Amino acid sequence: MPSAHLTIAPAFTVGPVRRATFGSFVEHLGRCVYTGIYEPDHATATPEGFRGDVLELVRELGVSSVRYPGGNFVSGYRWEDGVGPADERPVRHDLAWHSLETNAFGLNEFMAWARQAEIEPMMAVNLGTRGIQESLDLLEYANGAEATALADLRRSHGVTEPHGITFWCLGNEMDGPWQLGHKTAVEYGRLAAETARAMRQYQSDLTLVACGSSSSGMPTFGEWEREVLEQAYDEIDLISAHAYYREEDDLGSFLASARDLDHFVASVAATADAVGAARKSRKRINISFDEWNVWYHAEENPAVVTGGAWPVAPAMEEDVYTVADAVVVGGLLIALLRNTDRVHSASQAQLVNAIAPIMTRPGGDAWRQTIFHPFALTARHARGEVLRVAIASDTYETARYGATDLVDAVATHDAGSGEVTVFLVNRGVDGATRVSLDASAFGGAEVLEAVTYAHSDHHWRASEEDATTVLPRSNDSAEVVDGVLALDLPAVSWSMVRLATAPTA
Repeated sequence: MPSAHLTIAPAFTVGPVRRATFGSFVEHLGRCVYTGIYEPDHATATPEGFRGDVLELVRELGVSSVRYPGGNFVSGYRWEDGVGPADERPVRHDLAWHSLETNAFGLNEFMAWARQAEIEPMMAVNLGTRGIQESLDLLEYANGAEATALADLRRSHGVTEPHGITFWCLGNEMDGPWQLGHKTAVEYGRLAAETARAMRQYQSDLTLVACGSSSSGMPTFGEWEREVLEQAYDEIDLISAHAYYREEDDLGSFLASARDLDHFVASVAATADAVGAARKSRKRINISFDEWNVWYHAEENPAVVTGGAWPVAPAMEEDVYTVADAVVVGGLLIALLRNTDRVHSASQAQLVNAIAPIMTRPGGDAWRQTIFHPFALTARHARGEVLRVAIASDTYETARYGATDLVDAVATHDAGSGEVTVFLVNRGVDGATRVSLDASAFGGAEVLEAVTYAHSDHHWRASEEDATTVLPRSNDSAEVVDGVLALDLPAVSWSMVRLATAPTA
């Protein structure tokens, strides 16, 4: 049996577990909003029209923040359309997803939903077809406490108290030619800097995210980050990163997708640090990985799939995920945690129906996709400090990345309780891998829980009829002897092991 030997110690700290790592994303795309989080006629609907069954699953998923309202959608969005009496709101063409937007759900509905979902809002402003003044207007409407025109307008819409939104994205994917208002890096960087400066003049305690590259495969990747930061370095806090992965008939490379994410983070961090060094700045720009997931694009082009019609909330990008997809999502979470020193926020795209861990049927049930499970367990049990795991593993050959470790892992340590949680993936497709993990640096290690997500059919998918055949199961092979954890990881699997150790704080 192939093997891997891992070592952890309290001194191997990378940085804190950041709750913002477990963010998600709600865009007016397909059925993410309408019949996703919002369906007033549903049997479980709240008085506000939110699907109660989805709210329960969102809380179970452990989402910390939600980016809204886009995404590509935001670059043509007029936020004013989504406030005020619902029967007076205009219907608009959404050019991003070739749909009609009714605006029945807007800012105030989202904020009410966010409170019920127990998440922090991450609001995006339109820097595609709009700019500084519209961003300031949205900020004043949302957060204004004084008796000003826009704050009073919000009050007239039934929202007495300011929303207090402090986390803002300055546009979306402005490097992409598909984006309304697409700009060069210098054009966008200057606009982002000016918008950030103006927003901080209104409210100084904002966290602001500038657009990085929409993927590391863009021809301008690297140069885009450098030029944007040369314009906006002093005004922003984070720069965004977006990455999506798919199998493409190469399961071995797909299972190693975290290697690409690690490289992406290192490249953006190096570019940001180089700009800072050239400016002789002691400020550090960190990363908001605010779009990431497995995405197959449902094998369709959203601009033509509707046949020229402009439907309301059509079913779009409704990928149905496999066990292998879930293992990759678990591996990407391992990489995000491993990079917690530079990745200060992340948003899995998206939350419901469109490339999502939660699926719904209009008027019917909601259920968990395969990718729900590693996310929920990681969000629930990653606590304290992230620990680097020293890995000595047997390898396998991949077409994309060459020789790659069969096993990848990260650990977290809560010094107060002593709990150590280890998250692992076995990328091997042919059989199990035996793992030994030296935890002797922690006193008195004992197994609290060991679960594994795997199935003999790596391409099994959850459905409305069967969402429970494959669930995380107890891994009875896990045991600790003389401070060394031993366990077997099935082929194409994600696992979590919780260890009790002696508290150190």
